[in-house]
Amino acid sequence: MLKKIHFTILLLVTIFLGLGNAQAQKKNTNTKIKNIVLVHGAFVDGSGWRSVYDILSKNGYNVTIAQIPLTSLKDDNATVRRILDKLDGPAVLVGHSWGGTVITESSSHANVASLVYVTAFQPDKGETTDKWYSSQPGLPEAGILPPDNEGFAYYDLEKFHAGFAADLSHDQATFMAHAQKPILASSFTTAVTAADWHTKPTFGIVPTADKSINPIILRNMYKRSGTKITEIKGASHAVFISHPQEVANVIMAASK
Repeated sequence: MLKKIHFTILLLVTIFLGLGNAQAQKKNTNTKIKNIVLVHGAFVDGSGWRSVYDILSKNGYNVTIAQIPLTSLKDDNATVRRILDKLDGPAVLVGHSWGGTVITESSSHANVASLVYVTAFQPDKGETTDKWYSSQPGLPEAGILPPDNEGFAYYDLEKFHAGFAADLSHDQATFMAHAQKPILASSFTTAVTAADWHTKPTFGIVPTADKSINPIILRNMYKRSGTKITEIKGASHAVFISHPQEVANVIMAASK
């Protein structure tokens, strides 16, 4: 009789522990990364992320926008790392255009759990942005001007709408052109020292009508790295402004 009682107790304990483990595993499966860090690219600032920010915030994410100085890869990386240092846990790190090079350099930070490249450069260790930008013929609409006498590169005002933001209104593109933030051109020839896209989940967005970065370059980078690619048909280089929901969807997928 005692043996039967002991057996029954052991059976109940085993079932209880099994259910507890199953619930814990289910909880872990459904857990999402709550922190998102958005990094802008050259010629713009963080305000362009506003619509993406609103969507993510309404879905319960803690979103921080990095205002990088565009004065060097070192300076931009330092800005992003200061943000990551202050977070209370893992984050999805998102970069647009030049911001892709920056998040690659920051990718080794302990709080970076996954990466999202929004029509963004994705160099490997020892590679420069310029290596990839010059790997395919430039498109005629692109308007990056030679550096000025202080070494800063600007986007041609006359080409900004067609080359950078063709799917935005003329008025919005004109305002962005006149509000643009130049980048120190030597940033493009600085090699990255980290590339944790090798080991961390990585997602990429290819706007098929990008005229600033040839989409062939994007596909070549993302194919090499095994990045999960989402193509947005007809979208321009300003895809994060013109298609915020689609961009936010990719970021949310990267958080799970």
